[in-house]
Amino acid sequence: MPDISHRLKINTALAQKMMVGFIADQIAKAGLKRAVIGLSGGIDSALSAYLAAEALGAKNVLAVRMPYRTSSENSLTDAEAIINDLGLPSLTVPITDMADPLFAQFPDMSNIRRGNIMARLRMTVLYDQSADFGGLVMGTSNKTELLLGYSTIYGDSGVALQPIADLYKAQVRQVSAAIGVPQSVIQKPPSADLWEGQTDEGELGFTYDNVDQVLFLLVDERYTVNEVLDEGFSRAFVEDVWRRVKANHYKRTMPNIAKLSQRSVGHDFLYLRDWTGR
Repeated sequence: MPDISHRLKINTALAQKMMVGFIADQIAKAGLKRAVIGLSGGIDSALSAYLAAEALGAKNVLAVRMPYRTSSENSLTDAEAIINDLGLPSLTVPITDMADPLFAQFPDMSNIRRGNIMARLRMTVLYDQSADFGGLVMGTSNKTELLLGYSTIYGDSGVALQPIADLYKAQVRQVSAAIGVPQSVIQKPPSADLWEGQTDEGELGFTYDNVDQVLFLLVDERYTVNEVLDEGFSRAFVEDVWRRVKANHYKRTMPNIAKLSQRSVGHDFLYLRDWTGR
């Protein structure tokens, strides 16, 4: 594989400032002061927690750990280290007793189905805590995951705001190192911790380092597939990545609405104007 990773380097201080400002602005616009975050012990949720603590103050960020019985003990330990480092209020809500009765009804259920159920149960827990804590549920997805569709609708994608979703995985690592996320978290293999031994790269079939570069060319630089091939990447890899981006577009948008009126939500009515005084 060629190496164009230098093109993914960013100004980490500026990126941090922008994301911290985004979190503060989005929470304030909702009339709230708090956020709720699922803390897995991985780099994405860790970075999100550090940014939220800076934006809102640590006492206003509730970190929720939601292990299943096969979850890695290291994930819980790493999450605890982040909670202690930032001084976050926290809860641990195991999802085993919620998930297992449904799994038992479908004994031949695939790992993907089981993983989707666990992701949606975790979001159910987060929204319940959102109501109790009085904070918006904050997402932890990165740009690589969103573009590839590596997320669960109404699971990890069903959040109120996504602060790090314009950072590729390589850029998440850059900002995490700059902001002080523990090296043990930055360096460990990425995993959604949905089943024993599961890793993101093992499930995807390629590394984040390689796919980040192809996605950057296709999306940010607007290269055609053939132009990406000219950079030295294999046709099979590039075409597979682009197929995933196109096939999973529906995951990156609100549910499509059939247009019947002059101003339809999601078509013409896209954002609020300043209606002060109305």
